[in-house]
Amino acid sequence: MHESHIGRNLEQGIATLRREDPELFDLLEQEHLRQGETLSLVASSGGTDASVMAVVGSSIVNVTAEGYPGRRYHAGCHYVDRAEELAIARAKKVFGARYVNVQPHCASFANHTVMQAVLKPGDTILGMALDQGGHLTHGSPVNLSGRLFDVHAYGLDEKGLIDYGELRALALEHRPRLIVCGTTSYTRVIDFERIRAVADEVGAYVLADVTHIAGLIAAGLHPSPIDAAHFTTTCTFKQLYGPRGGLIMMGRDADRLGDDDSRTLSQRIRSAVFPMMQGSPEVHTIAAKARAMDRLLQPGFGELAQRIRDNADALAASLARRGYDVIGGGTDNHIVLFRVPPHLNGVVAERALESCHILVNKNKIPGDTRGATVASGVRLGSNTVALRHMGPEQMERCVELIDTVLTHVRTLPEGDAQVPDDVRAQVVAAIRDLCRDFPLPYATATETL
Repeated sequence: MHESHIGRNLEQGIATLRREDPELFDLLEQEHLRQGETLSLVASSGGTDASVMAVVGSSIVNVTAEGYPGRRYHAGCHYVDRAEELAIARAKKVFGARYVNVQPHCASFANHTVMQAVLKPGDTILGMALDQGGHLTHGSPVNLSGRLFDVHAYGLDEKGLIDYGELRALALEHRPRLIVCGTTSYTRVIDFERIRAVADEVGAYVLADVTHIAGLIAAGLHPSPIDAAHFTTTCTFKQLYGPRGGLIMMGRDADRLGDDDSRTLSQRIRSAVFPMMQGSPEVHTIAAKARAMDRLLQPGFGELAQRIRDNADALAASLARRGYDVIGGGTDNHIVLFRVPPHLNGVVAERALESCHILVNKNKIPGDTRGATVASGVRLGSNTVALRHMGPEQMERCVELIDTVLTHVRTLPEGDAQVPDDVRAQVVAAIRDLCRDFPLPYATATETL
């Protein structure tokens, strides 16, 4: 009965949208078609399962539920409480966590929340530099994290790996209250235990942002920071294929007392999320997180995660064979970062590829002299192609098409990219065939994974 009510509600909403706002309806239809017919290698993308999208669009969105299960500030939260408890229980099982807060609206907000829970303005933090693979919220000067705190940045060694020696030296010199690890464009395994050892040596907390490796961690294909870090954050999109939202998780330190010896660290996180940083949570998104966590617990997710890894390795190897400079020499996760040819820059490469229906993002690389809006590199990710059930053979074909575009593109005086019409037509046709042979599950309403 409940499923039929949900289905009728969604069908009625779509019919009303089509009738009353055809302009917006058409935009949504065209976007859906665009996703199906373009090849997304954007590392920050994934793909939301149709059942997760159904939860996001359900009538639970109408409930206002400030507070936590059993302690809300409004009535009518019985089923919302159960949905949140379900999301927490499933996330704990997926990641082996002792404490999970499922209310953060996104991973960036989760990072800020952790900082507000344990730091004071002006405190020192140590994070990975943005051009070395770090994220804006890890202390970039253009981000709130870089404006509120005294930030010192660590980076990579000459091999393109995290320089743990530099990290320790900086920690001993500056005595940070928080060390941030996890990245946005680093391609190798992160030694969370080693970072925790440095933190313990200087009396710092560790925040591990695993947004780009959360699915691999869930599948056991990357070491987990749950017990090594004091706090672990992630988005629930990208590699978890859920709704756009965030999680804050804790392992063995969940019941550890904070500096004031009056509250545990998990209690600090709880009050930092609400009421310090957020008001009413997005209950429909929390319910969708519960659905996404259940999908991660199914046997098929391990197969999907392995495709993510295999495809990333294949992309890196194929680029290297064609003479491209692959940063870090390869990848241990889903990210592949490479330097564009000398006659190009990152933004021109991105625009040229997009004109041929291949989606990537420009990205700074270590030692980059160009700004982030231009950059000298391109970042690829294998989340979406793995969801399409593509494999290493198709990754070879993808790199062949990328190389075709980058070989023929030229930069116009105003900075735009120009790809010869015949080359563009050839590549677009190949991409269309590839996408039709390996459709997105949510675009065809077939079973995912």
